[in-house]
Amino acid sequence: MDMKPLGRTGIVVSDLCLGTMTFGTQTSEAGAHRQMELALAGGINFVDAAEMYPVNPISAETVGRTEEILGNWNAANPSRRGDYVLATKHSGAGFVHARNGAPISKETIPEAIEGSLRRLRTDVIDLYQFHWPNRGSYMFRQNWDYAPLGHNRNEIVDEMRENLVALQAQVDKGNIRAFGLSNESAWGTAQWLRASDEVGGPRVASIQNEYSLLCRLFDTDLAELCLLEDVGLLSFSPLAAGFLTGKYQGGAIPEGSRMALVPNMGGRKTDRVYDAVAAYLDIAQRHGLDPVHMSLAWCCSRPFMGSTIFGATTVAQLEHILAGKDLKLSSEVMAEISAAHRAFPMPY
Repeated sequence: MDMKPLGRTGIVVSDLCLGTMTFGTQTSEAGAHRQMELALAGGINFVDAAEMYPVNPISAETVGRTEEILGNWNAANPSRRGDYVLATKHSGAGFVHARNGAPISKETIPEAIEGSLRRLRTDVIDLYQFHWPNRGSYMFRQNWDYAPLGHNRNEIVDEMRENLVALQAQVDKGNIRAFGLSNESAWGTAQWLRASDEVGGPRVASIQNEYSLLCRLFDTDLAELCLLEDVGLLSFSPLAAGFLTGKYQGGAIPEGSRMALVPNMGGRKTDRVYDAVAAYLDIAQRHGLDPVHMSLAWCCSRPFMGSTIFGATTVAQLEHILAGKDLKLSSEVMAEISAAHRAFPMPY
């Protein structure tokens, strides 16, 4: 498995990252612990969580449970904590199950980090991310109606500077090592980079945005910014919430799948998505490739990619993904993928 630098931090991560958002709902604690063991044995050294996890569904009763499950594994395997890079996230404004929906601020950062450290049962969080910006985001299908209005530039930038100072205090304490964004824009990322130069806070190392064969908003301005500024993309939903596996084709809704829990798939279920999926499944079939392996390998090949975050509800799904961890796509496959993208752009 390829290893890549995490921004300019000196931290190196595997190009596949174990996502954990089902740990505590669809994935039991025993299953989650088995996934940790298999992932590390398979060469993955990067695990991503969030204080709000698990999701699908989100509830007040389960918030923080994913971190607790990972913490129990850390406590049972104290010698293994240094074997992997641990990332988690501070929930943004409006998430009522944490701090009554308060925005991210210099006041909330210490509290949120201490809570995550306690649940994760670790001394340090390797990558601490802001889950979404306080001003909102065009992610999660909000791009169709997005209008960046109603915000004051100076207030946004001042808030960034204050938060970077607060984050640097956490770095100095040894509570976190690096800082990353999530669900951010090109303008926002550029401002965070500028602000870190101005106040000396931790430089943005990564940005965790949705990215897959079916969701390529990142390919324009963010791609250039992140490549030239050494801010790696941590792509989430690289299998398009399961669509790219082919399991939903023909109207199928497998028992226990995400579609069984979230019928509209977070806005991904459209009339056009099935034809787009069919085009990629056809490429995989003609070249003798597993569509899961092809989709992940394509993400990993992108020049701005830091690591590709996948989720596996079951141990069997993780084993399937690990079986294709070393796949490299041919130029012919890459060309056909580009053609399919032109034919089926932005299916949701």
